[in-house]
Amino acid sequence: MRKATTHADVIELRHLRYFVAAAEHGSFRKAGAALGLSQSAVSRCIADLEDQIGASLFHRHTWGISQTFAGQRLLATARKTIRIVGEGAHDAAVVGRGEKGCVRIGIYSSIASGFLTELLEGYSASHRKVGIELIGGSADEHVAAIRRLRLDVAFLAGTRDWADCERVPLWYERVFVALPDHHPLTAHEALTWCNLTGKTFIVSKAAPGEEVHAHLVRELTGLGGRPDIQVQAVGLDNLVPLVALGRGLTLVCEAMTVTRFPSVTYRPILGEVLPFSAIWSARNDNPAFRRLLSLAKAMAATPPPSEVGRSDAPSQRPGQLQ
Repeated sequence: MRKATTHADVIELRHLRYFVAAAEHGSFRKAGAALGLSQSAVSRCIADLEDQIGASLFHRHTWGISQTFAGQRLLATARKTIRIVGEGAHDAAVVGRGEKGCVRIGIYSSIASGFLTELLEGYSASHRKVGIELIGGSADEHVAAIRRLRLDVAFLAGTRDWADCERVPLWYERVFVALPDHHPLTAHEALTWCNLTGKTFIVSKAAPGEEVHAHLVRELTGLGGRPDIQVQAVGLDNLVPLVALGRGLTLVCEAMTVTRFPSVTYRPILGEVLPFSAIWSARNDNPAFRRLLSLAKAMAATPPPSEVGRSDAPSQRPGQLQ
């Protein structure tokens, strides 16, 4: 019996691999051939392992080796350990390459059409095993989650720089007014703010209702007194149907206009273009997110072929505005 030592915590994975190979082949020489090593290298490694655990693992014979009782007990554990470590290393490598994992995205704009839709479609096509979690909320909520690394990225309107966050501009969307089909302003192909003075507007209590409210006040105050803005405790999907019922007008981003609601017409506001940026934390090392960000930057730098030569493109990249 070999003398026990106090160094069992320094057993290496190669010790177990060599031990399993020797047990399966019944010979240090054959195990060495299978591993691409010499017989002496395998024999020394097994001896080191026996010294570490303080027990003999093999009986040495002239014709080969056979396992001791201790060796039989260790074999199943060694095989399981090698398998778990191998699977863990593979999973880590896959996640590290951005092939698996999850990306948590805070959204402000609709994903019905436009840049964000194209981004998610392109990313999903090449990263099918990566989960995508879309989270609604206000800009402040998204940024707070990004700082705590509970959100990977948020696509927010505006050009504001947020403390402790990175930002890159990606695309622009025109601003539209949602009108009832019977409203007199539907006769115009496009509207100005002067056309909208004195009109009743409705906004959602949920995001981005607060930002829409502030924008309406900023643009309409001074043109016709303080605007009439009513806050509704519903989301955008129920706010637009209220427009059809004649409860008021509302503003939507261009991506939203592909979603058709009965008895609702959209008209653009001349000169109103809303920029969108990606916001994230420099401390975020999620490989799946980094792949998404790289794709977003590449898409922003080059307009898709469908937009080249078009003046009615639904959303435009930074630097592509006319």
